Amino acid sequence: MTRRLLLSYLSLAALVLLCLEIPLGFVYSRGERERVVNAAKDEAESVSAYAALSLAAGRAERDLPGRVAHCAQRIGGKVVIVDAAGTLLAASHRLDPAMSGTLAARPGIAAALRGTSTVDVRTSTIGGVEYLSVAAPIGQEARPVGAVWLTVPTRTVHERVHHVWLLLALGGFAVLTAVAVLGFAFARWASRPICELEQATHDLAEGGRFVPVTITKGPPEVRSLAAAFNHTAARFAHLLASQRAFAGEASHQLKTPLAALRLRLENLEPDVAARARGSLTAAVTETDRLARMVEHLLAMARLEEHAAIPATVDLGAVCAERHRTWQPLFAREDVSLVLFAGSVGPVLAVPGAVEQIMDNLLSNALRASPAGSTVTIELRLHAPLRRALRDSRPRWVDLHVTDEGPGMTEEQRARAFDRFWRAPGAPKGGTGLGLALVQRLAHASGGEAALREAATGGLDVVIRLPSARPPGESTPGPGGDRPRRPRRQAPALPA
Repeated sequence: MTRRLLLSYLSLAALVLLCLEIPLGFVYSRGERERVVNAAKDEAESVSAYAALSLAAGRAERDLPGRVAHCAQRIGGKVVIVDAAGTLLAASHRLDPAMSGTLAARPGIAAALRGTSTVDVRTSTIGGVEYLSVAAPIGQEARPVGAVWLTVPTRTVHERVHHVWLLLALGGFAVLTAVAVLGFAFARWASRPICELEQATHDLAEGGRFVPVTITKGPPEVRSLAAAFNHTAARFAHLLASQRAFAGEASHQLKTPLAALRLRLENLEPDVAARARGSLTAAVTETDRLARMVEHLLAMARLEEHAAIPATVDLGAVCAERHRTWQPLFAREDVSLVLFAGSVGPVLAVPGAVEQIMDNLLSNALRASPAGSTVTIELRLHAPLRRALRDSRPRWVDLHVTDEGPGMTEEQRARAFDRFWRAPGAPKGGTGLGLALVQRLAHASGGEAALREAATGGLDVVIRLPSARPPGESTPGPGGDRPRRPRRQAPALPA
């Protein structure tokens, strides 16, 4: 922001200087030109009047050479006088015979012999006079008796005009320098509080600790904005802290009573009549479900409290480890658990998120799968269609967990990620928080979660995570992939 404000100040100052200095320079150049031309005309008319008197008195040969030499010395130029026939009468400098014989043919002298005063001015590119010659008739314009041809050097005029342009340029540079210094100070004064507000907003959005911004700097509007931000951020931080504290404390406080309740129910088993065993078993099942719900609430509270930065995770290794862990449980329920882990490379995910996602998805799939069915874990690399040799678009890795259970309707899949929602007829023991936690973990890792209808009639849960490999790289480089925070949103997954 400081740079943009400074550029705007300098642009405005440069525009004003150009609008003032360029016309001023041209006006001065034109004034110098007119001054030199008028001075040359006056000098030519003075010499012409003197020559007319000398010719009338018959003293031309005696008076004109001295007068011409004196005039040429005064103006620093050259003076030539000819008679009505174009014959040289006097000159301030030596002329060769060839030039003396062609004086009458020169445009300026020829016009003066016809009774017309002429001025020949040639200008340079910045308006300064480059060459000037003046010819004036001697005597009456109707019947001139001769002509005066005067040449004025203009080097001094050139130097004066160039000096003025240089002064204007230096003055403009000095003004721009002063504007730059003052503008930078003002821009820093105005933009520093806004930059602090921006940084504080980013820190708050990233889950950092709220630090009030200074409200004594900058323009009044910025100070008012800073005060409003401090008030809003403080309320937000207080509400967020209260919510986290309540969720965490409630989850912790509920774990101990639930464990004690389950222990008491199990101790009652020898004293319960046979006809009441079903109710006792249902009570133990509900206690287990409530304990799992508390665990999920605690996990979600921890996820909100610690906004971890995604790091590089070997998705294939994690899937293989969870497959080995869950294989005995699936075998006990007569359900096959199959893993198809292709070469997809590492992904970016919150530490521990993939393990929790896998545990929740496999637990849901096991409860929904009938005996003799199969649950499939499959990894697929989702890359955009290549339109160029070097494509900078990111790649994604899809984790599919597919079962052969009853599945869900389209309306049920749309609500499945809501907290505490359970599908009608769902197996007992669910909490309604597993898929909600899965979605939160996927979002925190920079990915997405979606539910699809499986080809076998069951449910296909798809977790899309960003690949840790740079676009265009087929194999990991030496030293592994460096953890980084994903900057692009995962492409939408069809429901």
